Amino acid sequence: MNDDYINMAEFIRENSKKYPYKRAIVIPTGRDHFGHAAYSSLTFKQLEDETNRFARGFEKIGIKRGTKVVVLILPGIEMYITWFALCKIGATMVMIDSGIGPKSMTACIKEAAPEAFIGITKAHIARTVLRWSPYSIKIKVTVGPKLFWGGYSFYDCRDEDNSEYPIAKMKENETAAMMFTSGSTGISKGAVYTHSILCNQVKFLQEIYKFNKDDLDLATFPLFGLFDVCLGSTAVIPDMDPTKPGKADPVKLLEAINDNGATVMFGSPALIDNLSRYGEKHNTKIPSLRMVISCGAPARNDILNRLQNMLNPGVEIFTPYGATEALPVSSIGSSMILGETAPITDAGGGTCVGKPNEHVQVRIIKITDEPISEWSEDIVIKDGSIGEIAVKGPIVTKEYFKRPENTKLAKIKDGNEIWHRMGDVGRIDEQGRLWFCGRKSHRVETEKGPLFTIPCERVFNQHPNVFRTALVGIGQLGHQIPVICVELEKGVKDIDPQKLFNELMDIGKKYPHTACIDKFLIHPSFPVDIRHNAKIGRENLALWAYDNLKGRN
Repeated sequence: MNDDYINMAEFIRENSKKYPYKRAIVIPTGRDHFGHAAYSSLTFKQLEDETNRFARGFEKIGIKRGTKVVVLILPGIEMYITWFALCKIGATMVMIDSGIGPKSMTACIKEAAPEAFIGITKAHIARTVLRWSPYSIKIKVTVGPKLFWGGYSFYDCRDEDNSEYPIAKMKENETAAMMFTSGSTGISKGAVYTHSILCNQVKFLQEIYKFNKDDLDLATFPLFGLFDVCLGSTAVIPDMDPTKPGKADPVKLLEAINDNGATVMFGSPALIDNLSRYGEKHNTKIPSLRMVISCGAPARNDILNRLQNMLNPGVEIFTPYGATEALPVSSIGSSMILGETAPITDAGGGTCVGKPNEHVQVRIIKITDEPISEWSEDIVIKDGSIGEIAVKGPIVTKEYFKRPENTKLAKIKDGNEIWHRMGDVGRIDEQGRLWFCGRKSHRVETEKGPLFTIPCERVFNQHPNVFRTALVGIGQLGHQIPVICVELEKGVKDIDPQKLFNELMDIGKKYPHTACIDKFLIHPSFPVDIRHNAKIGRENLALWAYDNLKGRN
């Protein structure tokens, strides 16, 4: 790429020349007469050609550099073509999780005020019924049957000319996309991405994980598949609902891996948990995988153990740490977790997420819920204590779109650079490793000091009948009562709650930070985030716990 400009679409053009006949995208299209999965694919040359055609077609209907375009398409060939065609034009992609619900979706689209909308039929029906930005959206493209709303059918936008489209020369600070957060820990906000951030993410992922020309990735999280093709890997899209990874059918996942000889798998902890339980039950192995990447929340040690047993000896399960606003910050492999850091985690030391990547600076700062306008070393905690994690580097977003107050709360100016406050708490050990201890907003402020979710929950998670726990606080900050909500292991029934609570209390008394916890509640199934099905909705659990404890009094 030229130093004077940058564009993510350059990766596709380069890869089409390096690997013209290698498959870039593979998607399931149904079943053949034998019941085997059938697949459709595009090579890197075909992807380059099609994005040239659609860039011209989109331009002819009025999409140009800087046009904000909502993209609500199912994972598949059309999604990849759309993303990179819009990149070539220099349009701004507006990416929102469809699972955040109609109310939040309406608010996000209103805030973005897009000029164009490219979506499946169902998305256009929702847009029409819920009146998503009817005055700003002038260009409508439908993937699938186009009904009464007019506009264009997707394949009508396919131009005859597949010659090299002149890729937009984007300035380093020019907006490429608005990635709306899932809203699992607050309101959905549009993190502003530049092409520089996107391209640096590709480069850093390559440096950390060493993808090679023979890699095929089972991309169970659609956006990671976009990085796959930039890295020169084949993105294999499995037959699953991407908004419900925890419910993905392990049989279909294994089928997609084995049919295509996948060498890499990317999945949320919830998906990996489900897959590893199936593998343990059926003694299933996955010999083709050379690497697994799990993202969205720290994977529990028992999940890592189960999945490790399905893989060849020496194969690592990597857990990158980051957020929509900054990724990747750090990474750690299962060999270090299971062989070194697990006992510290079990004792309440937090979850180790590895050393920061060499391009990123990480500091632990004093915990406050107030904005910090200017960076100062005076706010940095240097003794290994727990504080808020702050990150600076070329993969850090600078602002939220049209949300100056949220930007003030999350960003700290440091000259011409920006620190992002992750909203997570953690610590850095003497080896320079980062330890994640939970969300800052989830801390429980008791009269004896703060309690943090991950260090407390891991202690109680060790009970054999417990699937997972969640620490919540009841009452006002500084005087909160800590409560442990418990979700039982699948298949555990007819349990005596009081006996379980007594056993959990005995476990807690072994550690100074959990010795004061004496209130427990059994919850049937924790609410989780819609993106990875892994982050626990502790805000909802706190309300539920308050109502249940109030009913006891």
